[in-house]
Amino acid sequence: MTAPAFGQASPPSSEANDANNPLTPKITVNFQDQWAPQLYNSNDTTNAFLFRGLIPSAAFGTPQLFRYTLPVTTAPTPTGNTTSIGDLNLIDLFPFKVGHTEVAIGPQLTAPTAGKDETGTGKWQAGLAVIVIAPQKWGLLGTLITWQQSFAGSRRRLDQNNLAFQPLILYNLPRGWYLRSTATWNADLQRGNYAIPVGLGLGKVKLLKSGTTVNVFLEPQWTVSRSGAGQPQFQVFAGVNLQFPMKR
Repeated sequence: MTAPAFGQASPPSSEANDANNPLTPKITVNFQDQWAPQLYNSNDTTNAFLFRGLIPSAAFGTPQLFRYTLPVTTAPTPTGNTTSIGDLNLIDLFPFKVGHTEVAIGPQLTAPTAGKDETGTGKWQAGLAVIVIAPQKWGLLGTLITWQQSFAGSRRRLDQNNLAFQPLILYNLPRGWYLRSTATWNADLQRGNYAIPVGLGLGKVKLLKSGTTVNVFLEPQWTVSRSGAGQPQFQVFAGVNLQFPMKR
């Protein structure tokens, strides 16, 4: 078996932007991991391996981007920790443009698929998602905002009302390298808890001759403001993102 050949060692800025743009209409498969080795007011650690992807479609003649995320979560227990599948999140985005800015809005649904109580909420949740991306010659500026609230599920589990805000700042460097800051700010509106982390990481984009884009990254993240026990003090977000060309 031979190693795959790379079509370009240094992708142009436009192709590097496409690799990092969550609204690029290509079949995407992401393998990402969010590790929190330090929590406030706790000796515990958490980890979430995220199997995430994007499927473009034109159902009913309308362009759509179907985004899914299935986590495998390691969470603390009274006697240590446990690992199991988490809750499945589905988002159906409807993209459009406002000038040169790309926007997508759509509903989201989270199903209580967790294998254990500690790795999920036990609740069905529904809400909205908004993505705004402003491509630049030097990189990308944007944000991903999601909100969801529980509407059904186990009565013994806590109700959910959660808001997430993810700033996206990506700066392209030579030879396919780029700097990134994409830490997600989370707010538990039901209980008034929140965490605001700031990240600074490094990534690399490579293009295969087949047209597949390989994007690897590592981003340390530090929490600069928070409320509530058990919030992450320090996290590491890393991943491998694959984009596959659409067949014509």
